[in-house]
Amino acid sequence: MGIAGTAWAGGSLSAWLAAAPACTEPVTLKVVADTAIARPVKAIAAEYDAREDACARTEVIAQDSADTSALLASGNGSDIDAWIPDSPVWLVRTAASARSLGRDVPDVALERSIASSPVVFAAPVSGADALAGRELDWADVLTGELPTLLADPEASSASLNGLQAMERATPIGQARQFRNAMIRLSDGAPTRVDAAFAALAVSPPGTVAIASEQQVAMHNHDDAATPLLALYPDDGTLALQFPFLRMLDKSELAKYQSAETQPEGAEQERLAQRAAQLNALKIALWDDSARFASEGFRNGTGGGELKQDGVLADATEVGSAAASAQVSILRNWGVLSLRSRILSVIDVSGSMEEPTVTGLRRIDLLTQAATGTVSQLSEAVDVGLWAFSTTRVGDQDWEPLSAIEPLADDAHREAVLDAIASLPGRLGGATGLYDSTLAAVEAVRENYDPANVNSVLLLTDGRNEDENGISREALLEQLTAIAESDRPVPVVLVGIGPDTDLESMRLIAEATGGAAYSAQRPEDLKTVLTDALSQRSCRPNC
Repeated sequence: MGIAGTAWAGGSLSAWLAAAPACTEPVTLKVVADTAIARPVKAIAAEYDAREDACARTEVIAQDSADTSALLASGNGSDIDAWIPDSPVWLVRTAASARSLGRDVPDVALERSIASSPVVFAAPVSGADALAGRELDWADVLTGELPTLLADPEASSASLNGLQAMERATPIGQARQFRNAMIRLSDGAPTRVDAAFAALAVSPPGTVAIASEQQVAMHNHDDAATPLLALYPDDGTLALQFPFLRMLDKSELAKYQSAETQPEGAEQERLAQRAAQLNALKIALWDDSARFASEGFRNGTGGGELKQDGVLADATEVGSAAASAQVSILRNWGVLSLRSRILSVIDVSGSMEEPTVTGLRRIDLLTQAATGTVSQLSEAVDVGLWAFSTTRVGDQDWEPLSAIEPLADDAHREAVLDAIASLPGRLGGATGLYDSTLAAVEAVRENYDPANVNSVLLLTDGRNEDENGISREALLEQLTAIAESDRPVPVVLVGIGPDTDLESMRLIAEATGGAAYSAQRPEDLKTVLTDALSQRSCRPNC
């Protein structure tokens, strides 16, 4: 993600506005704020717009950071002027998702945080006696000694920060302990923090939920009947940070990238006024720490005093989250927590023989990535495997190698791994993409399990080359009808290398409610395959 940094040198908001361009017509600003912080942002923005010296009409939209990230990664959201997520890590997550989806990475200017909130253990006040006098730390969560509810970290930055704190508490050489803890925590994990709070009421005494301090404070404010207590880990914690991100419009940047194409007249004034009003709004947000404190937030540097039930008045010391480590944790979580029936359909056409910059063939990299991924999948996943090219079984383009069965059966897991290992010896033919896709969807529907996600995972390095098969138009028509039935089967496609037909892949994904990913560099296949399997980072606009 292209990231530019800026800083405010100081001075009053009035002085800043006095130096801004003359206001001829108010500019419209669209700010998307994480749902946790949207309420105070809306109030401050409304007060700012009402100033006589302001020149803005600001729309503040409350949206979970996960959904905004997906919107931007999928190439949408070009009308957003600023974004206030609940972690700077979303910058890296959005960039990683965009690359996996074969999209341009959004350009963003990263400003300092307007508020923060440390991650804590939340416990019901009614059951606090079970934890009285006990020192609590992340190692207790890691080992399972502290019963813990962890909301889905795909949507909860508090949970993701908690997982990173657990990873840091993992003894050197004991990585499997952290992996096992993630598997344990993912079993029945609540979708959101508020669902975890609700589950605390019916959990055994001594159970905690991972949340932010602000979430505890606001729960107590909004639901006084079931108050919670924030417990602070003895081995330290991380904090949610809420940075102000200015979105940079690539079309505008390209339009004015040279001296010969600099904006003139009214257009120059519009751009200057937009920049000035965004900066002024940012300053108004930075200046109003009291408003954020009333909503349970610490200030942007982690300080400030709170007067909220259930949390400490004084700030606690916090550490900083590491973006790259959190993205890696999230990818592992996506695979370990998967609960699904998947038919994997793998391209074995002759082009998979092509060498890559690594010295290995495309099929070799695919085999390595698929083997590693299947080895990581939990026992709750059912997996089957097909190979496809053209005329593999008579006129049929696909060849079943392993039925869709639970990986909990060690013999089946071994059979799937053996089938993957056999792929390099099966190369040949052209790419029968369309017929194989439709056949795979219909095969998954035959033994449909309504309690699970039933999907097709298709990996290919080319485009449809079966001139005797179904057309793309007919394929999309049939897939759309299936998606609208009571047994939908999303197709998740992964393109390998630069020769894939990404347009057709995206159309197939759109017709089925799936997603299309692109490993334009084959050496990136393992990462992209992991992103594709979790298939969460593309919502809501894959």
